[in-house]
Amino acid sequence: MNHMDNPLSPRSTATAPHINTATSHIATPPLDSSPRTVAAIDIGATSIRMAIAEILHDGSVRTLESLLQPVDLGRDAFETRRLSRKGIERAAAVLRRFRRVLREYGIDSTNDIRVVATSAVREASNRVAFIDRVYVATGLDVEPIDEAEVNRITYMGITPQLMALAETAESKSLVVEVGGGSTELLVIRGGNVLHSESFRLGSLRLLQTLDASGARGVRWRELLETHIRRILVRIGDQVRTDTQLHLVAIGGDIRFAAHRLIEDWDETNLARVPVDKLEELTKQILEMGEDAVVKKFGATFVEAETLAPALLAYTMLARHFDLKHILVSDINLRDGLLADIVQGGNWTSEFRQQIIRSAVSLGRKYQIDEIHSRAVAELARRLFEELAKEHQLDARYEVLLYVSALLHEVGLYISLHSNHKHAYYIIRNSELFGLSQQELMLVALVARYHRRASPQSNHEGYGSLDRHDRVAVAKMAAILRLAIALDDTRSGRIREINVTQEGKRLVISAPGVDDVSLEQIAMRSHSGLFQDIFGKPVLLRPEVK
Repeated sequence: MNHMDNPLSPRSTATAPHINTATSHIATPPLDSSPRTVAAIDIGATSIRMAIAEILHDGSVRTLESLLQPVDLGRDAFETRRLSRKGIERAAAVLRRFRRVLREYGIDSTNDIRVVATSAVREASNRVAFIDRVYVATGLDVEPIDEAEVNRITYMGITPQLMALAETAESKSLVVEVGGGSTELLVIRGGNVLHSESFRLGSLRLLQTLDASGARGVRWRELLETHIRRILVRIGDQVRTDTQLHLVAIGGDIRFAAHRLIEDWDETNLARVPVDKLEELTKQILEMGEDAVVKKFGATFVEAETLAPALLAYTMLARHFDLKHILVSDINLRDGLLADIVQGGNWTSEFRQQIIRSAVSLGRKYQIDEIHSRAVAELARRLFEELAKEHQLDARYEVLLYVSALLHEVGLYISLHSNHKHAYYIIRNSELFGLSQQELMLVALVARYHRRASPQSNHEGYGSLDRHDRVAVAKMAAILRLAIALDDTRSGRIREINVTQEGKRLVISAPGVDDVSLEQIAMRSHSGLFQDIFGKPVLLRPEVK
């Protein structure tokens, strides 16, 4: 098949290199199963991209075709906070064509297609109208994803490549993508996320800011560098250079540069781009008009527009950390989405640990009693497992409950009085790697209800949830209160529990602990919410020998 070729990436045929996104924890289909053909679509500020791939029987992914079509959604969204009718219709037309291509590959079920939209659609006030129009035109469900979800998907895509190279497997890597609307940053070492952040610094957003200033020539570049430098200072504050640092750049603009600076880059490996050569190319593009860039390099006008600010940002970032080379990866958001499809949208054990590491880091910032918090979190996890038939929540909620338990006392950093409300505020206004804004809201609310009042519809945040999430918050908060009661002495002496049901009563026993009188007192005052939600009183007793 020969569909719309991507001028910035030659990987657009069925002979594309295989990208193995499988990891050891993925449950693989039976060996006799046929490959599953799936697709991932990314609606960005300047283009819509689609990757079509096969999921093989061993869980690996083989990319069949990659397509790109320029769009100009970001210009409207970043200037007016609305997507124009023309822009919406242009996007719908592109997605209709993509849908026809998918049918040629036999991909008809929407369960085999993941469609996400990033900053341009996410920030538009009429994003719902956009989503509805696309659905009417194509039958595709568009999912606007926030910065945390972008970082999660990027992590899933880039980590296997980093771990496969000895140079980046154990050293610190600064993974950066300068997009049209924002810049995404991940700091990874040994497969662990040390920091993640998003900045409202994108190539298209920068251009709009400069256009509004009316600056031209040398003054235009000076202003561009000033805006980029402000973000570099913030990045520098978050990235310590006490160890060897690698800058790993992803995104269409830096791939464009890598293909022109590295002869015969096959995209299966990280390209090593000398910063001096990148700086020369960036200077050349800065001095050229968009028409000249299109003519000389074969880029589209939309792509030519964003090259200069994006490449300048990468160059200045490398210079900021005094690096001689930039490592360029062909991994992109679609690769992460395909990996997510392989895993059925489930969080892997490795990814769960990244979320927990981020929560522990936040807790330490606010000087929590870490021993007590970890004890409560482990008890909450155990209760979640024992009460699976009662709460009927999926595995993701176990992670949200665990994080809530770790952070339930962060509000003490502000004040003992109303510390549960302070906990809600701190968590709600923090960033935890891997958790979307909606998931962060759930964690904040569960921590808020670890004591005092039960959830009420007039409480901030809670009243805006749909019924499913309201019930989930209430269930998790009820379980958290039981876990807190079990470690009321803050001694950690109750580590194991057994949960049984006697008539209409729930009985928790603590093996190896003879005297639980103090915990019983705490349980009587903490179990009311559980009884309200699940309709069962709770009794704590020592294990009967």
